Amino acid sequence: MKKFTFAAIAAIAAVMMYSCGNGTPKASLKSDIDTVSYAIGMAQTQGLKDYLVGRLGVDTAYMDEFIKGLNEGANAGDDKKKAAYYAGIQIGQQISNQMVKGINHELFGDDSTKTISLKNFMAGFVAGTTGKEGLMTVDSASQVAQEMMRSIKAKVLEKEFGPNKKAGEDFLKENAKKEGVVTLPSGVQYKVLKKGTGAMPKDTSRVKVHYEGRTLEGKVFDSSYKRGEATDFRANQVIKGWTEALTHMPAGSIWEVYIPQELAYGERQQGTDIKPFSMLIFKIELIEVDPKK
Repeated sequence: MKKFTFAAIAAIAAVMMYSCGNGTPKASLKSDIDTVSYAIGMAQTQGLKDYLVGRLGVDTAYMDEFIKGLNEGANAGDDKKKAAYYAGIQIGQQISNQMVKGINHELFGDDSTKTISLKNFMAGFVAGTTGKEGLMTVDSASQVAQEMMRSIKAKVLEKEFGPNKKAGEDFLKENAKKEGVVTLPSGVQYKVLKKGTGAMPKDTSRVKVHYEGRTLEGKVFDSSYKRGEATDFRANQVIKGWTEALTHMPAGSIWEVYIPQELAYGERQQGTDIKPFSMLIFKIELIEVDPKK
């Protein structure tokens, strides 16, 4: 069967509904064209109701209003003014039902008492769409949005997970006083368990290591020892605290490394064990350095 485009179907539907106002059109199958038009129209509704409810948020109690809008849209034909208006309605509803809700969840999690400003969102959206009277460029707005969203999200998370941050800071403060613990300028601390004499990696060097990572509470969240196989990677392809430690470690060394949260995952949660603002402790065994790779 020949595949019909939506535009072609809409044109047929417009002819059928032109004189029917906003109610349900009455079918009159007096010819083959009448019949195929009706059949095509009905065939195209497969899955439509689920789409309206699930994706567009239409309440089935108001299907008469949907039919009214459907008729108006189909009967608009090539009216560019109406087409622009209907496009605005559609995108406006997506902003309300999807964009704003998604942004709120990204920023505030499950706290439904907080929301971004719809007024200012729309001011920025309209300025960006029309290119008129914008307070910033679209490119700069994207950068500002990313930076501020991260900052706002971090503040929200800090209210919930602030104790993790303090616990880590307190631990590092006391740990720095212990015999054998060295504190690097970045704040990373380490204790030598075995002294190596091999090459010291650069941040671009490829290294082969065994390691075990645990939380401040002692929960082991990852271990190459348990997997029975060392891992290799470039020294700058891991969290900043790892890179800092590795570039001070001679090959053959085994260190216990204490990484402040801001040089680990910061406000990000990793899996179920690493909560936001968690400092981490690693046993790192630097087996091999290949500066050529």
